[in-house]
Amino acid sequence: MSTERLGGRMLFIACVLGIALLTGFFQLLVERDENPNRQVRSRTGEGTTRVLLQRNRIGHYVATGSINGRQARFLLDTGATTVSVPEKLARTLELEYGPELVVQTAAGPARAYHTVLREVRLGDIVLYDVAGTINPYRGAEVLLGMNFLGRLEFKQQGDTFELVQHHDGG
Repeated sequence: MSTERLGGRMLFIACVLGIALLTGFFQLLVERDENPNRQVRSRTGEGTTRVLLQRNRIGHYVATGSINGRQARFLLDTGATTVSVPEKLARTLELEYGPELVVQTAAGPARAYHTVLREVRLGDIVLYDVAGTINPYRGAEVLLGMNFLGRLEFKQQGDTFELVQHHDGG
């Protein structure tokens, strides 16, 4: 094999590797912009657990947490009544499908199913036996509705959303 041919192949391989590295780098930047709360910050003390979330680039509070011990991506939604799990994720989590119901969504009525989430965790905040729905939504985020948020104290200030869980009956 000639030196020119070998050099051409090495240049091609270097270009492919460079494109792959740049693609990975930009994908990480996009993910950070969509979910600035991949590592949720918590503080525990004086009978409370506090979680601080940062707003993403389009104004939503997205955070990584878990349902029944398995990772999930949450979107805080004070307009949602219950925690709403996309059907694809519900299957992965092996959630039990309860009775069917019709829910009102931004796109109109949709069928959904009752379910119970044994454990929902956001940082060090943990709630047990949270009622939820399994919905046909094809997105990746679990909507954290008011039946989760309402069990906590919360406030928004600027680009920060603070959730507080009171312990010992508080």
